[in-house]
Amino acid sequence: MTPDQRLDQLSRELLATPYAELTDVKRSVIDLIAAEAPTGLNKALVVDDRGYWDRLADTVAAIGGSWAFIGGFSLCLALWIGLNLGLKPLHLAFDPYPFIFLNLILSTLAAIQAPVIMMSQNRQATKDRLNAEHDYVVNLRAELEIMRLHDKLDDLRQQEMVEILRCNTEALDILKAEVARMAAERGA
Repeated sequence: MTPDQRLDQLSRELLATPYAELTDVKRSVIDLIAAEAPTGLNKALVVDDRGYWDRLADTVAAIGGSWAFIGGFSLCLALWIGLNLGLKPLHLAFDPYPFIFLNLILSTLAAIQAPVIMMSQNRQATKDRLNAEHDYVVNLRAELEIMRLHDKLDDLRQQEMVEILRCNTEALDILKAEVARMAAERGA
């Protein structure tokens, strides 16, 4: 049997579909089963191929999405407002109420931080999709291997039942012969 025929046979046995009609993911699972190779991690999940700007975006997203950032930023805002309110009676406030400069800084920060966080989230979504695909491959392979084990157990059970039936038939034949012999001895 050629390797292609083996793959097609496995595909038909396990998925009831010819190998040529399978999706790439299902083909990879059949290939792994046929090769009896362990399911490895997707290389894209192991290698960190992010550039400087991608790592920077991930760091900004990690910091900007933390409670420490929220607390620290709230403290900075409170200090800014308190300092300007405290300096107003002395006419030394650098951003008096309604804090227009503070609003400009906050708007600029939001305008820069939002796309950076979205870039990081997009990369994470891609990584999550690859993780989900890997999990699907592992789960499908495990399910198919369990099905194969069930089939092997069923075959063993059937062979065992045939052997038990053969032994019982032999024992019954021996008993019948013994009963017939004993009946012949009594009748004679």
